Amino acid sequence: MNLSFSFLSKLVLVNFPTNQLKQKHKVHDYSQLVSGSDYVFERLNEGTIGYMTGSGTGIKPSDRIILQEGCDSYQYQVEEVDYYSDPSDMWIALLKQVPID
Repeated sequence: MNLSFSFLSKLVLVNFPTNQLKQKHKVHDYSQLVSGSDYVFERLNEGTIGYMTGSGTGIKPSDRIILQEGCDSYQYQVEEVDYYSDPSDMWIALLKQVPID
């Protein structure tokens, strides 16, 4: 019994901050762009999900997109994204609303 206690007493525990263990997602802010002109967002299920067509590079699943409707801002997580072949920076994505970080 003393042997196991002495072994456990010398065990060093390493604590990692939880924010470093989580996979970081990139946030793309489209709140200053004009809906219907710079991008198109088709709301489904009362706005909790939707399809967005936009342009820009580097949009990936798990990234976040901020959109503005009137005075309210909303954050969506990219569930799926497909890029067009022409133009190559145009994409369509399935978005799911998430709380703002």
